[in-house]
Amino acid sequence: MIKQVSTNKGRGYVYNLKYHIVFCVKYRHQILEGQIKQDLKDFFLKLAEANGFQIEAIEIVPDHVHLLLNCTPQHHIPDLLKTIKGPSARFLFTKHPELKKRLWGGHLWNPSYFVSSIGETSENAIKKYIESQKGGELTENN
Repeated sequence: MIKQVSTNKGRGYVYNLKYHIVFCVKYRHQILEGQIKQDLKDFFLKLAEANGFQIEAIEIVPDHVHLLLNCTPQHHIPDLLKTIKGPSARFLFTKHPELKKRLWGGHLWNPSYFVSSIGETSENAIKKYIESQKGGELTENN
């Protein structure tokens, strides 16, 4: 049996672009919990809708974020990260001003990030891995 690849269409092109993105809180402070975590998740979903990409999986653990994004070819990765990290930091600092006191210099996110493109065959494995992060533990076999 041949597995059908899920594709999207643009004007003159067909694509299937999915990225696993991970980025951390500055100094790995464990602050993404409780209401802050929920507010951030809600903000990411609204941000994705407003910017034309989909979040297929999301997990926020106390010191980092995992996202599985479905994007168009026009979503350049560095610009996409700026679109996600900048507004989310401003949003959280406005809604939860106490965060600035816990983070030196008023920066929420570490400037670095991890990104990996994924193929159709590994999508379920990535989703399971992201879901396994709920406990905040990183393991090699997830």
